[in-house]
Amino acid sequence: MSPLVYKEYGQVLSKKQCIVTIDGLENCIFGQIVDFEFGSKAFIVGFNETCAQGLIVKERGRIHAGEKVSSTLQEFAVPVGGQFMGRIVTPLCEPRDGLGPIKADSYLPVFRSSPGVMDRDSLDTPLETGIKIIDSMIPIGRGQRELVTGDRMSGKTTLGTDAILCQKGKDVVCIYVDIGKSESALKKISELFQRHKAFDYTIIVSAGASATQGEQYLAPYVACALGEYFMVRGRHVLVIFDDFSKHAWAYREISLLLNRPPGRNAYPGDIFYLHSKMIERAGYLNKKLGNGTMTFLPFVETLENDITSYVCSNLVSMTDGQICLNTELFSQGFKPGIDLGLSVSRVGTKVQWPIMKKLTSTYRLDYLQYRELVMLTKLNKSDLTRELEIRLKKGEIFSELILQPQDRPVPFEEQVLLYLANNENMLLNLTIPQVNEFKRDIGEYAYQQDPDLMKMIRKEMKLTDEIKARMEKLLQGYLSRFIPRAEVEKDPEGAALHIANQPHEEEAATK
Repeated sequence: MSPLVYKEYGQVLSKKQCIVTIDGLENCIFGQIVDFEFGSKAFIVGFNETCAQGLIVKERGRIHAGEKVSSTLQEFAVPVGGQFMGRIVTPLCEPRDGLGPIKADSYLPVFRSSPGVMDRDSLDTPLETGIKIIDSMIPIGRGQRELVTGDRMSGKTTLGTDAILCQKGKDVVCIYVDIGKSESALKKISELFQRHKAFDYTIIVSAGASATQGEQYLAPYVACALGEYFMVRGRHVLVIFDDFSKHAWAYREISLLLNRPPGRNAYPGDIFYLHSKMIERAGYLNKKLGNGTMTFLPFVETLENDITSYVCSNLVSMTDGQICLNTELFSQGFKPGIDLGLSVSRVGTKVQWPIMKKLTSTYRLDYLQYRELVMLTKLNKSDLTRELEIRLKKGEIFSELILQPQDRPVPFEEQVLLYLANNENMLLNLTIPQVNEFKRDIGEYAYQQDPDLMKMIRKEMKLTDEIKARMEKLLQGYLSRFIPRAEVEKDPEGAALHIANQPHEEEAATK
């Protein structure tokens, strides 16, 4: 015989948009699931001495006053498991991709507590995003929480999808959370994942623009539960929340319907607690718990690049850094349009591989100095010294190197080749079109000419003399198609100053 289950019964008193008032549930608890007579579902979000308030997360037909409800006093849990990989699910973990039912391996509570301090380990392993600016200057570690801010249409979603595409073959489970996006946007993302075979390791939790406020509120919590299933089994998880602005709007509307007193910008007073409790579920579990990790990239939409807005400033204070996307840089063709002056990773170089750390340690400062130099010399270019010309040329080449098109994450080994070529001034005599050709083709050339070197770079992760010598030989072989080695003159510091078939300054001035 099946064990007896305590049940309570009640009835609907009233319904106001996504909130129902229920009578008769005398022993209800927060987060408890309530089943309606005709198949709808809600969970308890508030109660008093006389009635309970439920948030609708699944509506089958119109809920009306007098409809019977039942509850079992069990906490709100959702099905999880490995079978969810490659699927698009609702915030109740029900399939919405038309591929049939999903077999659950287990059930996990949606509103679960975060791991304690003693259950965590310090971050020491990088999460490769394939985005050159991030991997070299704003490194992200596995288990980190890194906020991504930017105006509408500034490239936030592309940054997230590129990070997911880069996890192919790296044993990382990716979860993309769609909060309040249109169906057309979700379709584009789904087609992108199918085209790049990213669905082999990706789950999409969808609560789009047509979903109820309850579903939009619930979606990130369910994504956390799905991620925790893999994390406690020693796997690595990356969760993209796109975006928390819509989640905050949904919770604000829910709170106003619950008659809770509004605070700043009409948000309820517990909006900070709401997000911080969720953000803390990311982390790096210690060895005793399997060393699993869960990395969060929450997105927040800003207005006119203002990161001091209420929700954005809250998340800045509770995450391990922020990546700020600038629409002005984006419109100028600098893509991804990351503002290096405002972006920071509080974990820093601690999670970078030694070879990447050695090659890129000065890049952030060098680039900011170059941008300042460009502004200072923009009005007067006639009195530039040779030294300033070289600095400007170096900065221009580096700016071109770190640009990249969407949907084309760059592998770690290929990035290392680019940065060594830049540091050794091998590209100083190239034109910008040649630099573009170089960064586009060097990876394919390297895998063809010396595949063992690329494997060695990933295995060693250090800039040994052997690796450096082989990399330089490979780069010189590729660059010989642009500049024959015999024609390049170098100064004592290694800076390529002239090409033999070009006139020197004095000859050019005479002509």
